[in-house]
Order: sequence, then structure tokens, then C-alpha cells
Amino acid sequence: MSTPRFSQSLQRFWALVVKEFTQMRRDRLTFAMMIGVPLMQLMLFGFAINSDPKHLPTAVVLADHGPQVRTLLKAIENSGYFTFVGEVRDGREATDLLNRGGAQFVLHIPEDFSRRLQRGESPSVLLEADATDPAATGNALGALRTLMVTALGADARGPLAGLAPAAPVIDLRVHPAFNPEAVTQYNIVPGLMGVVLTMTMVMITSLAITRERERGTMENLLSMPTRPIEVMLGKIVPYILVGYVQVTLILLAARLVFHVPIVGNIFLLFALTSIFIAANLSVGITFSTIAANQLQAVQMSFFFFLPSLLLSGFMFPFRGMPPWAQVLGEVFPLTHFLRIVRGIMLKGNTVHEAFPHAWPIAVFTVLVLAVGAKRYRQTLD
Repeated sequence: MSTPRFSQSLQRFWALVVKEFTQMRRDRLTFAMMIGVPLMQLMLFGFAINSDPKHLPTAVVLADHGPQVRTLLKAIENSGYFTFVGEVRDGREATDLLNRGGAQFVLHIPEDFSRRLQRGESPSVLLEADATDPAATGNALGALRTLMVTALGADARGPLAGLAPAAPVIDLRVHPAFNPEAVTQYNIVPGLMGVVLTMTMVMITSLAITRERERGTMENLLSMPTRPIEVMLGKIVPYILVGYVQVTLILLAARLVFHVPIVGNIFLLFALTSIFIAANLSVGITFSTIAANQLQAVQMSFFFFLPSLLLSGFMFPFRGMPPWAQVLGEVFPLTHFLRIVRGIMLKGNTVHEAFPHAWPIAVFTVLVLAVGAKRYRQTLD
């Protein structure tokens, strides 16, 4: 008696297994998520993520063009951590370059560098560093301090031979701009504003139209004399206020709890945040026009959020990624918004410095809304 029962139980069990595989085959998006997300994490963490960034863009202010200066610059570049992107004329131009994010470092070579070196003195060089992200500069600064001892070893001959066994030949003075104490919260907390907005705005609005469809209220929208873009904007606008509530709470916590400085204009930050909120809402509303149900909408939101988080420079230094990952990261609005919010809060950036990062977000918003309007279904079929 027990054998037939066991056989029947086994048949029922196998039927359920076959049913689940059939259901999985039909739900292609869920199956793609199960395969795609691990592969994406493997590719990003294996190839794109690098906590030891190299080839950091470096500008130089040259007041001395002696042979020892050329030796020093070549040794610095050969370290692999620095790539010279050009020469600036003075300190004001150097500060402007750091504010715009055009360089990670600016090296100042004084006019008496070669003369003091020949006299057996230790000449000083100044290195200005964009220290908004301490993780992006730490290893490079450590390598540079070592170079200051060994870089001119081959030149320390003849009248300079007495310098070879001495203590550091060059006195390196580092000026970590914008975050001199290398406080991690100064970099993380402003970035959380963009991460929270991306996560919540995309996910909430991705459920907007799919919820209407599942609840059977989509007919009311379709019976109204509205255009697709009008429905999409009507779904987006209410959540803009929700986004500003989140921004306000994060800014209050940043200032009162974590003591993050707000150097720039807070009203400019609020104004530019509206573009970023609109970009995330447009992504969510577009997902809702594509997804067949709320589960698929949430899955697509996660598929957008994960690469945005990893490739934006929030968790890992952006300049440490390979070129292909940086190109991909430039597509996501979060990458540009992090530069805007950190620039305004820590550097005191104005519209002039923020605009190069604002217009890509605006273009992204328009393109995504166009895709969503095209995908918007005029019927329930």
C-alpha cells in the first residue's frame, strides 16, 4: 500500500516542479533577472570596480623648467597614479580647474626649485588635491610621498652627490581642498541624497500605471481625452513634492547630525535637484508603461538602480573604473547629480560649474519621456 502512495506523491511533486519551470519560462523578465543580475554583478565587481584608482588627471603650475623638474614630473607620471592633463598659469586657474572637476590634483613647482636643489637645500612643492572623496586620493598621495625621496636619486651626482643618502630631497606639502580632514561623511552623506531619490522615485512611479492596470482603473484614464504625455506628467508631478521632502530631510540631517558643510547656494541645489527628480520619475513612469504587472516594474527598477549605484562613483571612485565603465556610468543621471551636489555643498560651485553636469540629466529626461510616451498603451490589449 505504501508503494503506490509514494509513487503518487512523487508524481504530484514532479508535476509541481514542471509547473514552476513552465511558469518561469513564461515569465521571461523574472528569468532574465535571475540570470542577468548575477552576471551584471560579476562583470561590475570583477572588471569595473577598483578601490585603487590610477591615472588620475593632474595639472601642473610650472615656474621652473630645469632638468630636475622634468625628471620629477616623469617619475610622478611613471608611478601610474598620475596623468598630466596640462599646464595652468596660476593658482586661480588651478582652483577653478579643481572646482570644475577637470583635475584631481594640481602640482605647483616653485621658481627656485632647481636653484635650491643645487644648493643642497630641500625645495618645497605644493600639491593641491580634490579631497571630496578621500578614497580616490589616499593611495596616490602615499605613492607621491615615496617618490619625493627617490625620484631624483639618479640626478644626485657631482655637486648634488651629498643629497643622495640624505632625508627627503623634496619637501612635499599637500593641500587637501574641500575636505582637509578627510571626513568620510562629507562625501557619503551628500551622495545619499542622490541614491535615496533614485531608489524611491524610480520604484514608486514604476508602479503607477501598472497599478492602474491591475486594479482595473485604467479604463477611466483611457476614456478621458488625455494625451500620453499628459498622463505621464500627471503621474510624475505629485511625486516631485515627495522628492523635495526627502531632500530637505537629508540636508537637515547632513547639517545638524553629520555636520557636513554647505558652502554653496542651497537654492541652486534645490533648483538643480528638480531636474534629477524629474529624470528618475521619467524612468519609473517609462518602466510602468513597459511592465505587465507590478512585480515586473519593481524588477526593472532594481535592474536600473544597481548599475547606477555601482557606476556613479558613490561607492567606489569613479576615476578608478576602466574607460568603458566610465562611459557607461556617464549615462546614468546619478553620476552627474553626485558631482552637482558635492560640488555645491563642499566646493561652493555656482551655475557655471554645475551646468556641465546638469544638461546631461535634462537630455536623459527628455529621451526617456519620449520612449515612455511611445510605449504608452492607448488600449488595454
